[in-house]
Amino acid sequence: MDSDDELEELRRKKLEEMQGNLSSQRSREEEVRAQQEAERARKQQILRQILAPDARERLANVRLVRPDLAENVENQLVSLAGMGRINRLLTDKDIRDILGKFQENKRETKIERRSK
Repeated sequence: MDSDDELEELRRKKLEEMQGNLSSQRSREEEVRAQQEAERARKQQILRQILAPDARERLANVRLVRPDLAENVENQLVSLAGMGRINRLLTDKDIRDILGKFQENKRETKIERRSK
């Protein structure tokens, strides 16, 4: 019976170790999630400071259609604001101009059909 007790003790220790690893992994994931949420909140706060309501609405609409484009524009605006390069409230027209510049960089593929 002594070996059974030892085996049971080893199983119990291994189970506790696995549970400890799992809880530490969960706490790390929660920490990362909290950091990401704090970063999103900071970004939204900066955007509220530099964008007029109509400009925020424009970006929200773009986000519905092209989330990647909206994310790029927002990141660029936050970066510029952080460097102090935005010194006024941006309007809807400003956002349209910025979106247009982002679209200019995109290549357009045309396919022509030629008849023989």
